Amino acid sequence: MTKPPLALYLAAPRGFCAGVDRAIKIVEMALEKWGAPVYVRHEIVHNKYVVDDLRDKGAVFVEELDECPDDRPVIFSAHGVPKAVPAKAAEREMVYVDATCPLVSKVHIEAQRHADNGLQMIMIGHAGHPETVGTMGQLPDGDVLLVETVEDVATVDVRDPNKLAFVTQTTLSVDDTADIVAALNARFPAIVGPHKEDICYATTNRQEAVKAAAPKCDAMLVVGAPNSSNSQRLVEVARRAGCDYSQLVMRDTDIDWRALEGISSLGITAGASAPEVLINEIIDAFKARYDVTVEVVETAVENVEFKVPRVLREPA
Repeated sequence: MTKPPLALYLAAPRGFCAGVDRAIKIVEMALEKWGAPVYVRHEIVHNKYVVDDLRDKGAVFVEELDECPDDRPVIFSAHGVPKAVPAKAAEREMVYVDATCPLVSKVHIEAQRHADNGLQMIMIGHAGHPETVGTMGQLPDGDVLLVETVEDVATVDVRDPNKLAFVTQTTLSVDDTADIVAALNARFPAIVGPHKEDICYATTNRQEAVKAAAPKCDAMLVVGAPNSSNSQRLVEVARRAGCDYSQLVMRDTDIDWRALEGISSLGITAGASAPEVLINEIIDAFKARYDVTVEVVETAVENVEFKVPRVLREPA
């Protein structure tokens, strides 16, 4: 029986970004240097496959520092942590390695600088997301106000409208954030923004590639985890760019084949914490059912690399 033809548009860039790559490398190098177990506070990145792989190698994932013994190394996830966490680790004389993405650390430094200049902070982000919790935790309770939507901007209660600055979570939708920033500027004309957008290059690039691929596709699959903010944003961006059937899948077993019956074109992308092995697994699943031709839709080339902390580059 002949397979139906399928044009598969592979978005590029997709998958791992430099911050995720660095965070995974940090856990692997820590295991090499100190042996197992190495403790990791929160999922190092939001991907079950990656976390399970590191767990098999000897990483122990916990939600709070209290769950870690004093005598084993602990790693803080790529999303960043409140200032109180490394302070507590230092107080307990623990060996700790901070795997916070350097682009998230840049936002932390920015928030502190604005606070030092007497400005109250507004953060555009998602309540409860580890990155938002980490960034808001750089300053004392109540010093950072969270807005999630344009509607929130209308009701946010500030100390002094002339002494404000804003930062954003790095994994947001570029378009949604632009609307919120416009609302902040309209209500608070004196508000100070970042010199350069906080949304990271990888988030922006993946969204642009999806915008380019989506109009060609009957359906779009985003490989990523449900708790991955940047993956969820890719689903929304694809729908907005004209691909109504856009779904998040973690593995090939999550594909809803009945919903895809009759398609002749498909887009595939992946969030910044999804490994290429999962993308290939999904492509292979389509090749088993369709006569697939692959076209790469590339909108940017990434060659960013972040160094791991010095402690891991030094001999034990």
